[in-house]
Amino acid sequence: MSIKKTEAINTKQILFMTQPYAAVGVVVGNTGVTAGEDGRKILKAGTPIAGDLTARTTAFTKAADSGSGTTTSNAVAVLVHDVDVTDGNANATALIFGFVDKNKLDTTVQTLWTTAAISALGSLGIKLLA
Repeated sequence: MSIKKTEAINTKQILFMTQPYAAVGVVVGNTGVTAGEDGRKILKAGTPIAGDLTARTTAFTKAADSGSGTTTSNAVAVLVHDVDVTDGNANATALIFGFVDKNKLDTTVQTLWTTAAISALGSLGIKLLA
């Protein structure tokens, strides 16, 4: 007789509802990502990201606002799960349509959902609900 050890990981769920939604695989980079206290560079679930959805193997980055008064955002998708980019580019899942629950986001990620990001993502079919 032997003992089998199993580890279960409950991934963070950021969706308000799991249907309907659409997500695609992308590559994300660590440009502009600061390491935490543990030395790891983690992009958190719910982070708005920017990149070219027709070239998803080209590294996406954390979205940023621009324009006078930061009226526009380059956000095109949202990370569905935490992604560790400490060692460079990493595979990720990007939400391209769906409903994100603001109450399920880390407080640091909530600040990334600026008025400009909400507007840009909303026009693409990604809604932030509280």
